[in-house]
Amino acid sequence: MSRIDQLNVMIVDDNQHMRSLVRAIMEAIGIRNLIEAREGEHALEKMRNNEVHLVITDWNMEPMDGIDFTRYLRSSPDSPDPFIPVIMLTGHTERAKVELARDAGVDEFIAKPVTAKALLARINSIVNNRRPFIRTGRYFGPDRRRKNMPFDGPEKRADEN
Repeated sequence: MSRIDQLNVMIVDDNQHMRSLVRAIMEAIGIRNLIEAREGEHALEKMRNNEVHLVITDWNMEPMDGIDFTRYLRSSPDSPDPFIPVIMLTGHTERAKVELARDAGVDEFIAKPVTAKALLARINSIVNNRRPFIRTGRYFGPDRRRKNMPFDGPEKRADEN
């Protein structure tokens, strides 16, 4: 899908105020087909009954947080769509947290407070330049490498189980 105004976007956050803010930003950039969920399990239920093209999720939610939700989407045999693009929107900006989100299978990461410009940039990145998915013994999701750099060394992925 190449037109963002045709996207069906799910906003997953346990904070109603934050869902409303993200909804307002999405509507301002032209996305009107929005579905809201209050946490991961609720989002999975709604995804099974609605066509969703993109998920924007918070990290901290109960009982299923954004990391567990993304891992479920990517690796569960019951996943409604293991290839769905996921944007993590969170206040957790420490490098280890960003890497944890990346390693769970998140496509893009945005630190709060969110701006329309940042959200639009991440959506455009996913729509126009989606990274290919890879599968190893321990990971399935978008390629975690952002740069195409020459590599001269042993292939480590072949050894992952």
